[in-house]
Amino acid sequence: MAKSDATKTVKRDGRIVIEDDWPGYSLDLFTYPEHYYGDLESVYIPHGVIMDRTERLARNIIDDIGHHDMVVLCVLKGGYQFCADLVEFMKALSHNSSRSLLMRVDFIRLKSYLNDHSTEDLHILGGEDLSVLSGKNVLIVEAIVDTGKTMKALLKHVEAFQPKMVRVAGLLVKRVPNGVGSLPDYVGFEIPNHFVVGYALDYNEYFRDLNNLSVTNRREQTVCLSS
Repeated sequence: MAKSDATKTVKRDGRIVIEDDWPGYSLDLFTYPEHYYGDLESVYIPHGVIMDRTERLARNIIDDIGHHDMVVLCVLKGGYQFCADLVEFMKALSHNSSRSLLMRVDFIRLKSYLNDHSTEDLHILGGEDLSVLSGKNVLIVEAIVDTGKTMKALLKHVEAFQPKMVRVAGLLVKRVPNGVGSLPDYVGFEIPNHFVVGYALDYNEYFRDLNNLSVTNRREQTVCLSS
């Protein structure tokens, strides 16, 4: 069970940092689907906190690049919920300002995970023709970044279409050894090297339906898609 004083977070470079000794909240404090009983260890980040942080990221993005029309490139599957909420917050902010923001949303899928481990190989699905990005301001929306290698490869792929500007929004960034790739420009939370699920993040296609971000104790020897 999580201790009441264990939520140690600090703000660094515009992100919220969750320290290594944060165990998460007790499952007894939340509701979750019965079919996941025994598969979860704790609730790591509650849904309400995710939404509040996403709203703030939306404001930061609007303040920085909201005066430009943009193409939002959502990384599926894990990024769809974060992207949907982020876009809704950006739309609301745009509607309540004197500036009109035109947004187009496109989708791409990446495959680079084997179980809970990132691999060296990156397969891009659905992004063979992104010519629409040429000369445009692009916001890549990704749910989670660990080593940054996948993001580095994706940026190289996107930049081949010669966009005017590219920015990256990531809900989660993991602290992992030997991180050498690219990190998001807008980060929701920096977390320890734990495998988290929920809020559309999966483990072998399970747990996407959880509202909260949780830590799972489930391990199976099948392939899951990166998120």
